[in-house]
Amino acid sequence: MSVRTILAVDGGNSKTDVAVLTEEGLVLGRARGPGFEPHRVGVSAAVDVIAETVGKAMRDARPPFADHVAAYLAGADLPEEEDALRLELERRGYGRTVDVGNDTFAILRSGSRRGWGVAVVCGAGVNAAGVGPDGRVARFPSLGRISGDWGGGMHLAQEVLWHAVRAEDGRGAATVLAPLVRNRFGVDQVVDVALGLHRGEIAQTRLDELVVPLFEAAGSDAVAGAIVGRMADEVCALGTAILDRLDLLGKPTEVVLGGGILTADDPAFLAAIRARYARRAPLAELVVGTRDPIVGVAQLGLDHLAASRASYARVAEELLATS
Repeated sequence: MSVRTILAVDGGNSKTDVAVLTEEGLVLGRARGPGFEPHRVGVSAAVDVIAETVGKAMRDARPPFADHVAAYLAGADLPEEEDALRLELERRGYGRTVDVGNDTFAILRSGSRRGWGVAVVCGAGVNAAGVGPDGRVARFPSLGRISGDWGGGMHLAQEVLWHAVRAEDGRGAATVLAPLVRNRFGVDQVVDVALGLHRGEIAQTRLDELVVPLFEAAGSDAVAGAIVGRMADEVCALGTAILDRLDLLGKPTEVVLGGGILTADDPAFLAAIRARYARRAPLAELVVGTRDPIVGVAQLGLDHLAASRASYARVAEELLATS
């Protein structure tokens, strides 16, 4: 009997990571490509990125790439979006069977020892999802402010600029964020950054440069500290809401923290998050997700094939060695 194969796809906003592996956990190929952005470029063009990246991992590969496709993707925020992405992958014949889910579930699977629990993600944006021991799922739409979200890298950077402009023109409290913005962008006035963004002279992505300095300033500046404190509040609110919906507030449960902001190893920020969970969900077991999400995607693919326990250890070891 031939050995079955899995195409694992971790599609994030900034990069697309793929791995082809066997049901025994042997990695046959791995590659990284550009970001997976169906909201910006459309479903078909976003899925093209997967094909191009698989081509890097497996030279001259042609569909079907594997027996099963496990694709956990940014932009798969609603059931209809998951369906559209799955149908496109099926239409192209990338695998004989296809599972599509939000990338938050990959972070949960890679960081949880039990295979269930809650994941809270704070990277470019914020999201959270959970799987109960009984298989029940809870999640958020994660559509930005219109669906109640607050935080993530771009949002925090915009908050920095908002407070810096107001400090400079007298509408807001004095804060080191104003000279921070001026120095970072080399301008005389903070408002010059706002005007540059408005005119298209400054790329929106450059605002990301304000996030790390924000956290560095949080311990000594009241305004910066309030922004970072609000982010800690939101990380706790996201996780405890999911715990409550899955009836897990009274049960020891892993809460995996993922995304660049939560895995940046900022001791003060993590301590603030732990303090908030200690008050609102004292049985929660916080885990900083240090494993690459592609490990979780591969494990979800192995789950589908009911692989042996040894396969999980092998694929984790091989993927971590090539990350």
